[in-house]
Amino acid sequence: MSQPLDDPRAELEALAHATRRAARRQETLGRPERKRPRPKLRAPAAGAARSAADVRAQAAAAPDLETLRACVSRCEACGLSKTRTQTVFMDGKGTRRLMFVGEAPGADEDRQGVPFVGRAGQLLTDIITKGMGIPREEVTIANVLKCRPPDNRDPTPAEKATCTPWLDRQIELVDPKVIVPLGRHAAMHVLGVEASMGAMRARVHPRGARQIVPTYHPAYLLRSPGEKKECWKDIQLAMAELGMRVPGRSDGASGSAGR
Repeated sequence: MSQPLDDPRAELEALAHATRRAARRQETLGRPERKRPRPKLRAPAAGAARSAADVRAQAAAAPDLETLRACVSRCEACGLSKTRTQTVFMDGKGTRRLMFVGEAPGADEDRQGVPFVGRAGQLLTDIITKGMGIPREEVTIANVLKCRPPDNRDPTPAEKATCTPWLDRQIELVDPKVIVPLGRHAAMHVLGVEASMGAMRARVHPRGARQIVPTYHPAYLLRSPGEKKECWKDIQLAMAELGMRVPGRSDGASGSAGR
């Protein structure tokens, strides 16, 4: 005996429902993907540099001074990051294409985050404003190290080797015509030599398109005020390279720069 047939109407409705579902699914699968506006891609923010290799990589990749400043502020590549109050990056706009480079921040710089703001910094400001006759903000001032060594001790060779790529990239971005390293350690790094201060100062060292004029560190001049005249001779060499007029006579200017 044959089985009774299902209700034809219900069967037709089920078939129609299945057909519509299949059609919708096919439409969805075959529909072109909706193009949504993509956000502009930005380079991911660099994390803290935790090794000398990180410092080299981040310094080389920094396209401008603000990016470099941000990378420096996060740096944890050596033990000085644990004892600093803050990093000390740079001061001045560099419109004169003159850059002063010291060795490392001191206690005052560590507190304020600005290089050369203590007693030695005031003497450097006098050299620039009273001796050279220009505002301090027209030059650039930086240090080899961006963090203060505890108790103002000398930086270790490892600390200098780790930190100096920041300064090297800083110099590239500032692009000074003349660099005045302040003190022996800064002069040796900028010149890439191992020598005494007496062997490096009192002359101009060409380095590619830049002229390097080492002189005494202002902190040394505070301890040895008799050397201020020698420092002023070096400053005049730098001014000559920049085509700057030396205000007044050398002996008179040296007195004003040393006060």
